[in-house]
Amino acid sequence: MEEGKKKYIPGYLRERYQLLGTVTFAALFSVVFLLVSIPFSNNAWFRLGNSTFFGFTAIFAFLSLSILIISRVVMYKTRNRLPMTYWGYALWCLSEVLLIAVLYTVFTVTIAQPEDQSGFIIFLNALVYAFVCLGVPFLVAAMFFTIIDQNRTIRLMNMRDVVTEETPAEGASDQKFTLFDNNGVLKLSVSSANLYYVESDDNYIKVWYSDNKGDLQTYMLRCRLKTVEESFAGSDLLRCHRKFIVNMGKVKVLQKVGATYEITLDNEAIAPIPVTKTYIENVLKVFQEKE
Repeated sequence: MEEGKKKYIPGYLRERYQLLGTVTFAALFSVVFLLVSIPFSNNAWFRLGNSTFFGFTAIFAFLSLSILIISRVVMYKTRNRLPMTYWGYALWCLSEVLLIAVLYTVFTVTIAQPEDQSGFIIFLNALVYAFVCLGVPFLVAAMFFTIIDQNRTIRLMNMRDVVTEETPAEGASDQKFTLFDNNGVLKLSVSSANLYYVESDDNYIKVWYSDNKGDLQTYMLRCRLKTVEESFAGSDLLRCHRKFIVNMGKVKVLQKVGATYEITLDNEAIAPIPVTKTYIENVLKVFQEKE
């Protein structure tokens, strides 16, 4: 599959605060749901207070929470090395549901020892419980953090109090590219005559530009490359790669190298930037319009 065709989940879904919030919400929701559903289940053995089953309840809760924590820690630790698609994320969550359903089945067969139900039926019931207990909070948490991220993006595009880094060269356009991070804290305004390209670096971006002395500088801020692409649609900033957005006004040469293309900017200190098949048509279109 070509690069860019796969639909990867947003990076914020694998950030630490999101994973912590999801596990916490799932744990609280599960406890409430299971306690409410006990009267309606014929094999529920959960008990609180002075009961012989309280110890088993605590052990099961501890093991289930440990599964979620370990799973989400692995998800967080591998976020830089293993991009995750939406299908991959769904399968990951489903595997957590299955593991906890199996754990619940083992406890039920061992502790409650129901005589009128087979282990398979118990597992199916446990799967329904686990799917509700985890699926609902997973979905709600994902929607909640998506709304938060969208609100941050809105603030990003509406803020006007910026710090100008430099002035454009004489006779050049005075168009400004203003960038904010997702929290609206770090900010930078760069002239189109000085901005070269923007590079993705995990949950951050690096803005490469020249200062008043003509020296190449870089500025890092917390923001998604997709946000930059959407915020400056229709400008000289154009996506050419999953990791790069270039200022087409600074492009010196576009050349084919093997099966792909490379962009050379008008600064010898900058290495050629690759153009993938996903974005080559848009890049060629810009060149054709300038002819």
